[in-house]
This record gives sequence, C-alpha cells and structure tokens, in this order.
Amino acid sequence: MINGKLIIAFDVDDTLIIPNIVTGLDIDTPNYETIALYRWFQNQGYYMIVWSGSGMDWASTWSKKLGLKPDEIRPKKKSEDVDIAFDDCDVDLAKVNIKVKRLNNDIDRKEWNRTKHLKY
Repeated sequence: MINGKLIIAFDVDDTLIIPNIVTGLDIDTPNYETIALYRWFQNQGYYMIVWSGSGMDWASTWSKKLGLKPDEIRPKKKSEDVDIAFDDCDVDLAKVNIKVKRLNNDIDRKEWNRTKHLKY
C-alpha cells in the first residue's frame, strides 16, 4: 500500500491492448473491457501502475495512447508492494494475481513481439 491505497498493476500486451496479429487489423487495439476495469480501480482512488515485459518505454507509450494516467510506470517484475496484478499469463508478480482472458490464444505472438516496437 502507498498512503493507505491498494497498489494495482496492469500489464500492456494482451491485457490492456490486443495485438494486431490476433485481430487481423493493421494496428494493435485497446482492450476496452480491461481498460474499463483499470478505470474502475482508478476511480476508487487506488494507486495505479502500468508495466510491461517489453519495457518501461512500451508501457509509457501505451499508457499515453490509451489515456490511462497511471501513478507510476515501472519494470514488470515480482513486487512485494503490489497488491493486485492483472496479466494475460499465469504470473506470480503481486500478492494477488488475476489472469485476464487472452483472445485467440492459439495464435503465435513470437513475430509480433519481435517487431512490435518498430511500429510505434
């Protein structure tokens, strides 16, 4: 907790955004259901973090594009101070870890992960 507020962290890829490889569109798209959940926690006054295994620049870029205004951008890693972490994978990053639905999980994301930084 920070100043009595729960600390909530959200991952970017396949959590806050849906990769274009999954949708077949030319661009990555917002995951509106997860963004609504993010905004609910933010409206409750919780301390909000956006992080990504792709780095802080990636998390910062998408936070701005999605208009999220987190309290902090930080590297994605296990953090004893994070109360709840939302991710598309089975992770152990926080006290409570919640797995969000990953769309079209049978689609390989290896190439997208390798080239995604070139688009933005």
